[in-house]
Amino acid sequence: MTAVATKVRVRNLVKEFQVKVAGQAQIVRALDSVSLDVRNGEFVALTGRSGCGKTTLLRTIMGLEQATSGTVQVGGRVVERCGHDRGMVFQHAELLPWRTALANVEFGLEVKGMPARQRREIALRNLELVGLKTSVDRRPDQLSGGMKQRVGIARALAIDPEVLLMDEPFGALDAQTRESMQTELVSLHEKTRKTIIFVTHDLDEAVLLADRVFVFSPHGRIHEAVEIAIPRPRADAVTIRGTDEFQATRYRIWKTLKALDDDAKAAA
Repeated sequence: MTAVATKVRVRNLVKEFQVKVAGQAQIVRALDSVSLDVRNGEFVALTGRSGCGKTTLLRTIMGLEQATSGTVQVGGRVVERCGHDRGMVFQHAELLPWRTALANVEFGLEVKGMPARQRREIALRNLELVGLKTSVDRRPDQLSGGMKQRVGIARALAIDPEVLLMDEPFGALDAQTRESMQTELVSLHEKTRKTIIFVTHDLDEAVLLADRVFVFSPHGRIHEAVEIAIPRPRADAVTIRGTDEFQATRYRIWKTLKALDDDAKAAA
């Protein structure tokens, strides 16, 4: 892999937190010497048991957490704080309740100091991209869960980030809405070719969406990177889920996670 093709580069990343257990301060290592490269335009998924460091890695790439040691680079630049080259979508959209969908998407552009007419045009374009062209004047309390997440994605895309970071964005949705959003995200990736790093516990979701799946051990390390050999485009999710390749890849990841979990329980 050449430097030109690498959009995100993580090297020897360690993240430690101080916590209190029974009144005593202890150091917990959430990430332990994590290294990975993500190619320009690639869609990667991070999966593993709860507490294995997936979200911590995402937040460190975003600049919301500072590494204890190691480095993160996006587009060849060292990450030290949040920046407009990265956009993040959370599990809950966290929309401003007094703003319309349009005004929520405009928010990041306001922070950048963009003129009102220009930011409105960009916000409208991105709301149309996520299928909300007719809902721009609705407030969050007038939107369904899936629609709120679409607004969150549009808001992240509006600043035109080099990397889109997504932390279980469909985890709180019902099964039918979740599958619909997965299909829309596949289409969105095809249209924008954004580099996407996506945290999920759902193995079906990981295999359907990603080019590679990084499997985390329970101890904050990357155990394996699994290449997904399913060709794109992947618009027909129903057919893809029924293929031998999909089932075999999902089983391989599940088996790896189970073995890691069993080892962790035996060592406890």
